[in-house]
Amino acid sequence: MMQHSTTGHTARAATQRALRAVRVPVERIDPTATALVDDPTQLELLELERHCQIESERFYRGQSHDTRYAYELFRRALVERDEQAWACLYNHYRSLVESWVRRSGAFASSGESSEYFVGPVFTRFWQAISAERFASFPTLASLLHYLQLCAGCVVIDSVRAQSWGEMVSEDAIPYGHAAQISPDEEAMDRVSRVEFWEYINTQLSNEAERVVVFSSYVLGMKPGDIFQRHADLFASITEVYNVKRNVLGRLSRNQELRQMFGM
Repeated sequence: MMQHSTTGHTARAATQRALRAVRVPVERIDPTATALVDDPTQLELLELERHCQIESERFYRGQSHDTRYAYELFRRALVERDEQAWACLYNHYRSLVESWVRRSGAFASSGESSEYFVGPVFTRFWQAISAERFASFPTLASLLHYLQLCAGCVVIDSVRAQSWGEMVSEDAIPYGHAAQISPDEEAMDRVSRVEFWEYINTQLSNEAERVVVFSSYVLGMKPGDIFQRHADLFASITEVYNVKRNVLGRLSRNQELRQMFGM
């Protein structure tokens, strides 16, 4: 079994190799004319990948399909930590992951391309599902659902990191604080985030400050957009900038906030 301390490095290296991997063309075979294999675990990797492509085509056509081949590809990549299987898995599902990234509610605020997040999504997925944990995902649907959760969490984490970078200086964040967490842990983390925003709200002096903070860090709006939407609160875009700067300065000096965040 791979040591935990090297898991992140190995995942990143495998993902980088997958990015460079040249996909072996899959022949266009009539899916209805292709016989199923009783035991996908006995297939060579290229043959397994070919069957994954065929069954995916059947799925997208609304036809009866067999998920065992894709599930076996996941198993080899995650249980056996087979880097060639991981490269095939990456190539097979990267377009799907990119579509999930674009559908994330936080994506528009990220300032990045959808392709930018694909590698980190797969790396997070690799890190989260160890060989021992794989048994907790008995179906292809459960694995894909978790991969989709990883896509959403990676985008959200990126946007949240940008927001925190403005509110709190990077050197104030303790080493290891930004370590990757799994999507199920993300749900628990939301509780502390609710408490955080409730506290922030008590530190804001007026409606203008509340509008600026909420619009900037929850909705991901720029000062110009905030001014256009709330011209009744601000005399100019400059005033929006000034309010934002003053609030950030005040919060960055708030010792209670730092203690709540574990600094």
